Parts: sequence; C-alpha cells; structure tokens
Amino acid sequence: MGTIDMKIVSTQGAPGAIGPYSQAVRAGDLVFCSGQIALDPASGALVGEGDVAAQTRRVMDNLGAVLEAAGASFASVVKTTIYLADMNDFATVNEAYGERFPTDPPARATVEVSRLPKDVLVEIDAVALVAGD
Repeated sequence: MGTIDMKIVSTQGAPGAIGPYSQAVRAGDLVFCSGQIALDPASGALVGEGDVAAQTRRVMDNLGAVLEAAGASFASVVKTTIYLADMNDFATVNEAYGERFPTDPPARATVEVSRLPKDVLVEIDAVALVAGD
C-alpha cells in the first residue's frame, strides 16, 4: 500500500483549535474538517448566544474559511454532520445551513447531543473533495 500524503490545514479565518486537534487534515484528495462552533476567529468570543440561526451562520462562516484554506469549497463538500444541543432547532438550523448548499447538498447526518463545547447550540463538521496538486 502506498503512502498517503497528509497535510495539516490551518487558517486564522476560523477559530484556533481548543484542544489537541487540527482545524482540518487533507489526505490525498479528501479534506476532513473538524467540527466548527460559533466562535469569532478574531476575538474567540461566542457569537449569537442563545440564537441558533446566528450560531449556525457563524459556524458555516468558520467552516467555509477552513474549506478555503484546504483548497475546497462548499460546492465540493460530500458529507457533513450537524450536532444539535436541541433537536427542536432542526428547522432553524436547516434554513441557515441551506443558505450554503442551495443546490445539490451533500450527504448529512444530524444528531442531538447532550452537550457541546462552550455550551454552544450547534457544531458542524465536513468532508470535502479537493483537486489533486
């Protein structure tokens, strides 16, 4: 089996990792983005406290910055996972999330979890295709 070229992806356009993980890892033609939460990348402050739509939009902004740093985009995302603190927020999150995927959305799983980092309301991760170098 051949060696897979792996590269760590990092950008100041998204919040820095708050633990021992990378914002994303590019492995061959795939990029695996860590879950993003609603933190402002410049200040590190929570955006949209109590407002799941505002948090989702900030999460998507952060995810977009990581995708761009990896050479990908929302158009090349093949799979996402949405983690919700409350499944009752599903429709609101869907609306804000759908703004970035107006056509041909990726495969997705959505799960309710008991708690998220910094007690945010939503976290989203993604897997995308990138063009080979």
